[in-house]
Amino acid sequence: MKKYDYVLVGSGLYSGVLAYLAGKKGKKCLVVEKRDHIGGNIYCEDVEGIHVHRYGAHIFHTSNRKVWKFVNELAEFNRYTNSPVANYKGEMYNMPFNMNTFSRMWGVSTPAEAKKKIEEQKASVKGEPKNLEEQAISLVGMDLYQKLIKGYTEKQWGRDCKDLPSFIIKRIPVRFTYDNNYFNDLFQGIPVGGYNVIIDKLFEGCDIETGVDYLENKERYDGLGETVVYTGTIDAYFGYRYGKLEYRSLRFESETVDTDNYQGVAVVNYTDRETPYTRIIEHKHFEFGTQPKSVITREYPVTWSEGMEPYYPVNDEKNQELFQKYASLAEGEKNVIFGGRLGEYKYYDMDKVIESAMKKAGEVLGV
Repeated sequence: MKKYDYVLVGSGLYSGVLAYLAGKKGKKCLVVEKRDHIGGNIYCEDVEGIHVHRYGAHIFHTSNRKVWKFVNELAEFNRYTNSPVANYKGEMYNMPFNMNTFSRMWGVSTPAEAKKKIEEQKASVKGEPKNLEEQAISLVGMDLYQKLIKGYTEKQWGRDCKDLPSFIIKRIPVRFTYDNNYFNDLFQGIPVGGYNVIIDKLFEGCDIETGVDYLENKERYDGLGETVVYTGTIDAYFGYRYGKLEYRSLRFESETVDTDNYQGVAVVNYTDRETPYTRIIEHKHFEFGTQPKSVITREYPVTWSEGMEPYYPVNDEKNQELFQKYASLAEGEKNVIFGGRLGEYKYYDMDKVIESAMKKAGEVLGV
């Protein structure tokens, strides 16, 4: 008999959901986390009484009633609605693209006028779009592409839109209504008290080790648990046998500002190419804060290199082929579950991570 039923590598949502459901079944869990805190990228820090999303804006949204019920058992959620704003050289536009955006851009007031304008501008793309630029223009026209997509996307990916594959932007949310709600999901909100409320509940009863690299102590940790739940980078687990998968990373610069309201909304995207950051997050607006000061975070996309936090998998064909090789190796690993954004090399929204972990718990725990 080993000391633990599960050794959970990484302490994000995937591990947390499995730990929580395993605990309900009387299983003993050890959490091994490389960072100095648990919670993965949803971890919050308290600054000036504000719950600061340390690793970028996290807005919970889902249409899955089972997932929504699950998270509401962990925390109370507020009524926050994601309505970001785009700043193009001082011109402010609502996101996603809707009638407010079109009215600001072209002075139109009806859906018919907006559709006509987009149709006229789409005509410049002949045949099947060959790259991201042509794909975007074919969906929303030249003006919206130039002002609200091009600069932001080139900063995000670190390359020209003409050099990016069209599938990255297969669809762009476009609404011909005056609705600024970014998501179409049935449910959305932010946990009252921040995401740490959820994190603490998920890992309650677990033994936790932070500041530890599982892969440097793999033999020891494998010896402690019957099953390993691995949520780190899948290529690192296999010693980069076939080469390294690619990611995009982010750098965050936060500051406390001596005002109770810096930008009037939680998220402002900066869509021109010259501004070096992609967005500014003002954290207090996630929870309708009334604190006398505010905390803002500028988000800078950067090229990922080993040792940096991998945020966005580069899901092009080359990387997908490489991932499939590692996925085949993973299938052959006894008593190891690979999951989450890094373990599955997949960009996951929070609800989809929870859904995936609940499904896996159903298979291994019968819950």
